[in-house]
Amino acid sequence: MGKKNVGVIAQFSESGKVKPLSIMWSDGRQFDIDRVDDARRAASLKGGGIGIRYTCMIRGRQVYLFKDEDVWYMEVE
Repeated sequence: MGKKNVGVIAQFSESGKVKPLSIMWSDGRQFDIDRVDDARRAASLKGGGIGIRYTCMIRGRQVYLFKDEDVWYMEVE
């Protein structure tokens, strides 16, 4: 278990809020985020580290996407 850095396409509002729209794996695959259900400061229990945790739905599956300063990552098994 750990974490995997991913690329993210995100939307930034005038007030500074960040909304991730899709993730990109290093092999070029891209997955659209269907919705973001929650965003809060939290620890990654599988990969270690603390950042903003986005609870997202991608293709009917709940995933956690983390933003730690300028790095985006996901928990992997």
